[in-house]
Amino acid sequence: MSKSTKYVFAHFMVGNTYPYSVQDWLGDIVLASQNNLDGFVLNVGREPWQKDRSADCFHALSQTTLSFKLFFSFDMSSIPGQSAEDVHVLCEYMKSFGNNPGMFRYQGGVAVSTFTGEHLRFGQHTLDKAWGYVKRALEEIVPRVHFIPSFFIDPATYPTIMCLDGTFNWNGSWPIHLTSKSPRREIECPELKSDQHHLRHLGGRTFMAAVSPWFFTHYGPDTWNKNWIYRGDDWLFVRRWEQLISMREQIDIVQVISWNDYGESHYIGPIKGAQPNSQAWVDGFPHTAWLTLNAYYSRAFKEGRYPPIERDQIFLWARPHPKDAMASDDGVGRPTHWQVTDDTLWVVVFSMAPAKVKLYAGDDHKKSFHVKAGVTKLCRSLKGNRGVKVTMEREDAVIAYCAPHEFLFRTRPKVYNFNAFTDASC
Repeated sequence: MSKSTKYVFAHFMVGNTYPYSVQDWLGDIVLASQNNLDGFVLNVGREPWQKDRSADCFHALSQTTLSFKLFFSFDMSSIPGQSAEDVHVLCEYMKSFGNNPGMFRYQGGVAVSTFTGEHLRFGQHTLDKAWGYVKRALEEIVPRVHFIPSFFIDPATYPTIMCLDGTFNWNGSWPIHLTSKSPRREIECPELKSDQHHLRHLGGRTFMAAVSPWFFTHYGPDTWNKNWIYRGDDWLFVRRWEQLISMREQIDIVQVISWNDYGESHYIGPIKGAQPNSQAWVDGFPHTAWLTLNAYYSRAFKEGRYPPIERDQIFLWARPHPKDAMASDDGVGRPTHWQVTDDTLWVVVFSMAPAKVKLYAGDDHKKSFHVKAGVTKLCRSLKGNRGVKVTMEREDAVIAYCAPHEFLFRTRPKVYNFNAFTDASC
């Protein structure tokens, strides 16, 4: 694969596919390809059955004529890596799939990524020696590995780490620096600048950037003990894509986080498979409107120009209750940094020509906007115990309409849910 060609992949949690069939995989592959994704990055952990589901995925891909590709992100928060023998888990994946025609190859090597792993040594003394050892072991199975991990380390150390062929800036997706103590002016204008710090130290090696629409996780101390949000407001998904497109010459690959990580609420694919006990904040909260929105920006990134708007369309998303509401039946508690979000309906409209757009919170709270042809970002405050509706009008006729009857901004929730409900006009 050429370095000058741009690619967009989606991070895919194989750990959520225990009940998947080959047909389930096929459905996801076709849907992703139809929405301008070039492939899946398969996040795999230590459980042996994940290798079986990966085999089903490669088998499903072989039944198509799509140019869709796959590569692995070894989840080193799950896979052991203390002793030299621990490399066998990674080697077994390469033995099974490394030479498969569906595997993504980049700059002459089989692409390999990770989630974390900077803390593991595989019996070696340094990070560089540890992952150099892993690369050599994998290259006994495939001719060459192109190693682009997500290591949570200071990018200033990259020049000393020879095993890296590139890096993936996982946390570039969100304004993770924002906390409940951040000044309000910083919350209202959050910046996403961490890519430049990585690029300064990479020395021309591959850079994989991240984009993500949201982040909310809600596990108590008795499970994964993860209960926080990152601010997804201010049309984060669109703003981040605009940023990546503006600097596309410096970016080789974009990875969307994620296709199906329900536990962290940033899925853009359909809700299916086996959830990681996230049903309380995922069921009834579809995100496929973001998949359609992503298709537009993915194409813009790969082609180097924004495509023409070919259809009048509305996209909207909102949280289901006020941020300071008290949940009546939640044993986990409010997520950390709940204060950094706003009670706002976020709207993006694609308009083929100038139009009038009306945003409703309930039937009697309307805000009107005149929009030009192209893409416009709009918002308005939500109202307690009201639904939402957005209309687009031209020459006194409604040309696009979005009014999800399933959504209600409830002031008295039973559980805390800072996930987003998304919808799009037909």
